[in-house]
Amino acid sequence: MSQDQHISLLRYGGKQEEHYRSQLLSFRLPAEQEQFTGLPEETLQDLREDSGKAGVIIAHEERAVGFFILHTGEGISNFYPDHTGAVLLRAFLMDYASQGRGFAKAAMLLLPDFVRRHYPEARQIVLAVNERNTAASQLYLRAGFQDHGLRRSGTKGTQLILQYGLSAEPVEVSADV
Repeated sequence: MSQDQHISLLRYGGKQEEHYRSQLLSFRLPAEQEQFTGLPEETLQDLREDSGKAGVIIAHEERAVGFFILHTGEGISNFYPDHTGAVLLRAFLMDYASQGRGFAKAAMLLLPDFVRRHYPEARQIVLAVNERNTAASQLYLRAGFQDHGLRRSGTKGTQLILQYGLSAEPVEVSADV
């Protein structure tokens, strides 16, 4: 893959929604991955029902290759009691056809600056990952998330609660893959 191919994070809605919706709805995952996350056809409805949730498209050039939700406010208190200043990363997925190309890692490197820009009050990003989903947990840990030993019992087993502290100043990163 050439260095001029770039990943960007785009808020879902408006013009972005019109352009990317059909691409997101065509995402597929193998069964062993579906147990850990929801496909966009499930999660897009969730956005309409909770104003504290915002969709984010992971785009490679003009093509959606991944998607996730950022969740803020009181709605995350059941999940993460110390929710003040926290942004919860949910439903992260990469379309199966785009996996293994470095796009997820590039997206994770862009995430802290994206959160700083869109959620200036945020002091940390938190997420839950099933302890059996080792590929995802390794991705998050390599991207700078930390495991402080917090655990949560989920419907599909124990979840690791990983945290990424946000400094006031953005860190320069390149998301070219």
